[in-house]
Amino acid sequence: MHAPTDDIVPTLPPNAPRVRPNRLARWLGRSLLRLGGWRLIGEFPDLPKLVLIGAPHSSNWDGIWAFSAKLALGLDIRILGKDSLFRVPVMGRVLHGLGVIPVDRSAPNGVVGQAATMLQAADRCWFGLAPEGTRKPVAHWRTGFWKIAHSAGVPVLPLYFHYPDKVMVVAPPVELSDDMVADIDRLRGWYRAVAKGKRHDA
Repeated sequence: MHAPTDDIVPTLPPNAPRVRPNRLARWLGRSLLRLGGWRLIGEFPDLPKLVLIGAPHSSNWDGIWAFSAKLALGLDIRILGKDSLFRVPVMGRVLHGLGVIPVDRSAPNGVVGQAATMLQAADRCWFGLAPEGTRKPVAHWRTGFWKIAHSAGVPVLPLYFHYPDKVMVVAPPVELSDDMVADIDRLRGWYRAVAKGKRHDA
């Protein structure tokens, strides 16, 4: 189905946000992917800001492979996590190291506002999330990813899991219109045609 490649992950383009070089972290990420038989394929866009969505999210393993790819790439991608997770010092340091940042769900501007503000204020920022918002099958995707990208004026970068081939695939970025329902339906339909999750499809 997918063309073979000798590499585990593609090369990041110049404008992609990067973490401080860490050979050990990149080796660990590549080793985990190699041990699991996984690869990340496709071409990342040379854009400083975007919202990356990953689906289908059907297993905790999705996060393991995604974070392994992040480490292997040396990619600085931001993910919001509950602020309560950061109250344990060791856990907080680990999460910060993985690019997870605490979100205050009681803030007046909400999660969408906090994420959009973060994107607008940064010179370079890729923000990632799962549009389903849960590992369970859902009838409808949550709209947060669209609202964040639309508010910040950035494209959406789709990434999908294909468990039979053990690949994560990066697709071309999608420019949003002003029609949220049509945009999400278009993306969801595309995912259904190509993605295969561990326990269910998108």
